[in-house]
Amino acid sequence: MPDSILIIDDNEDILEFLSEVLGDTYRLHLAESGEIAQQILDTEVVDLIISDIMMPGIDGFELCGLIKSNVEYCHIPVVLLTSKNTYKAHIESLEVGADVYVQKPFSPELLQLQLANLLKNRLKIKDHFASSPFEDVRVMAHSKTDETFLKKLDEHIRKNIKDPNIDIDQLADHMNMSRPTFYRKVKSLSSLSPKELIDITRLKKATKLIAQNEFTLSEIAKMVGYSSQSLFNKNFQRYFNVTPLEYINSLDKDTRS
Repeated sequence: MPDSILIIDDNEDILEFLSEVLGDTYRLHLAESGEIAQQILDTEVVDLIISDIMMPGIDGFELCGLIKSNVEYCHIPVVLLTSKNTYKAHIESLEVGADVYVQKPFSPELLQLQLANLLKNRLKIKDHFASSPFEDVRVMAHSKTDETFLKKLDEHIRKNIKDPNIDIDQLADHMNMSRPTFYRKVKSLSSLSPKELIDITRLKKATKLIAQNEFTLSEIAKMVGYSSQSLFNKNFQRYFNVTPLEYINSLDKDTRS
């Protein structure tokens, strides 16, 4: 599924132009004001935001500041578009947390390249986390707010890791979010569903237990919340591209001692 981009501009011509430039590559959500944009963010998974700066009501600076200070959206990269070619405007965009500052008029090709690079870099981080047995969940954080969120979530999952049926509603409640908001946050931040993130957390714990060389694979599977050895083996290979036994054989004796 293509990445989702929210475009915010009170000028219909700009919305139409950006739709033509980006519509074949991305799923687009269009908003003519910051207020409408907030409604979309509350209901849709958004991977990147493009916003004009000069808008009535909530302008681009204020909207970017709101997004970057809200735990539900702060992970979403923001591109600010402006006709203001001033040092002050550039500094202000950095102060509110914008990831990219683009001056009008701009080259469609340059904008497309900037967006692709932003999304590609985020995806590399997500893929690295998912496929690396010892990588900490906080590697996906793009801010202190994200880091705090991921640390709190990871600690709660690990505290309940022996439970084969960790409840998603209870997990969302622990994070002070509704289930839909929690799902959107985890999905946008990690490209994983909450269930997949729980699975990966179980398996990362399993790799550490395997390295200790104190338990059988059957014991480890139960210790990390798998009631089925076959499901444990299947998920382990799915995420790490090796079976648990192959992983054991890949560890040298020093690592396992």
